[in-house]
Amino acid sequence: MESPEYVSSPEAGPKHSHHPRSSPPLESQDDKEKPTHIRFLVSNTAAGSIIGKGGSTINEFQSQSGARIQLSRNHEFFPGTSDRIIMVSGALSEVVKAMELILEKLLSEAEESSDVDSRSKVRLIVPNSSCGGIIGKGGSTIRSFIEDSQADIKISPQEQNYVGMNDRLVTVIGTLDEQMRAIFLIISKLIEDSHYPQLMNSPFPYAGLPFPGFPGSVGYGIPPAYNGVNYGSNGIGGRYPNNRGSSSQGAPVRSSAGAQENNSLTIGVADEHIGAVVGRGGRNIMEITQASGARIKISDRGDFISGTSDRKITITGSPEAISSAESMIMQKVSSNSER
Repeated sequence: MESPEYVSSPEAGPKHSHHPRSSPPLESQDDKEKPTHIRFLVSNTAAGSIIGKGGSTINEFQSQSGARIQLSRNHEFFPGTSDRIIMVSGALSEVVKAMELILEKLLSEAEESSDVDSRSKVRLIVPNSSCGGIIGKGGSTIRSFIEDSQADIKISPQEQNYVGMNDRLVTVIGTLDEQMRAIFLIISKLIEDSHYPQLMNSPFPYAGLPFPGFPGSVGYGIPPAYNGVNYGSNGIGGRYPNNRGSSSQGAPVRSSAGAQENNSLTIGVADEHIGAVVGRGGRNIMEITQASGARIKISDRGDFISGTSDRKITITGSPEAISSAESMIMQKVSSNSER
């Protein structure tokens, strides 16, 4: 089901000033009150639990923290992943409080499902231009953050980026307290950085950015299914947009806006992940078909999106069914590539 994009206003409740555990006073009160924001990744499932029934959870978090919390829509994934983006904005204390509420919620969900991985790490999105400040001269700043917080902090290499994308992932691994301390230090550093924008209009600034020239399985370990369009490694033959209202059999067709209902989407998945999508005796693909209501067809061995080693997976059905099946397929790919 399409989870709506909630953008309720922070005026919904009282503002609580919040000092994260053991945080030192910031040097200037002005910095503390300056508007800022932070963006990070969550799975589609986690996004649903943060929104809550009819938006109840996200509204409650906004009212408790005074921060504004926005999510990318459920087909707007961070390029190269099947994860949505959450943006939290407000004064430093409000942003930190909201982050704590969100991470506590995800932690309790993860404990219920004994999903240790999502519990132990959070991936922040930081512009390239601000990563230098977090790293510091010869790595001095990031080392001091790691010592202070006891969290593990890693920054994705710039050369893994897509053309035209200016953001990197900063992964923070540790207990909730360690993560919160590290996040507080990182946001405080970003506030001091004159290049870091105080405000962003949308949690998802990538719409319309081309991501060509990128091999299927480089990047963040997941074939780049971006906004329902797969970009093959040559950036030309490998584009399979939504073939709305067209036959999905022939050459890739650009979707014409508003063309109606024969909904089908072709995505590329690296050959080595196909087994994980199909499952033993076809079990996974049957489960995905039943749960989503979509029809799924995988190209034969050796039948790749031109110029890549990605097999074609064609998903047909209603927009909701396609979105749901795509998300489940990417989840299988993601857990397979982590192995």
